[in-house]
Amino acid sequence: MPVRIRLQRHGKKGAPFYHIVVADGRAPRDGKFIEKLGTYNPMAHPAQIELDVDKAVKWMRNGAQPSDTARSLMSVKGAMLKHHLLRGVDKGAMTLEQAEAKFQAWLSDKEQRIQKQRDEKASKHNAGMKERLAAEAKIKEARAEAVAKKKADALAQVEAQKAEAEAEAVAEEAPVEAPAAEEAAPAAE
Repeated sequence: MPVRIRLQRHGKKGAPFYHIVVADGRAPRDGKFIEKLGTYNPMAHPAQIELDVDKAVKWMRNGAQPSDTARSLMSVKGAMLKHHLLRGVDKGAMTLEQAEAKFQAWLSDKEQRIQKQRDEKASKHNAGMKERLAAEAKIKEARAEAVAKKKADALAQVEAQKAEAEAEAVAEEAPVEAPAAEEAAPAAE
């Protein structure tokens, strides 16, 4: 019976979610399986892979063949490297402690690289946000200046209208007083 390590699709249409399982090669894709090794969620950013590395290595050492996608996922999590190192132990190329030390060094190095990528992405995002906020502040200042200028123009226009109205009122009152003074002057003569 050929045993395969492969993905079993779950989730709804357009939103896949996979279980990483050990199954008989003749069983249908989403059918009966022997053991569940982990999960894979490609919809998350970054994709989430949960895998029991020791179980995966145990099954590969017993002859299970991973599918291409399962192989790449196990490679990302280090199961393929651990399987390779344990084959080296079986051949006498290194001891189990050396193999475990190499695997742990690889895991820590990989975690540092991932953290570095996350930090770079976060710093780029923060820099982009600062640039957008600065551009938005400039636009806001320009709008505030335009509104202040418009208010000042409107206020000056209102002041001019008031001055015109006062001038008209004074002009209307002045001619009325001037003829009265002229009438009074001939009477005095």
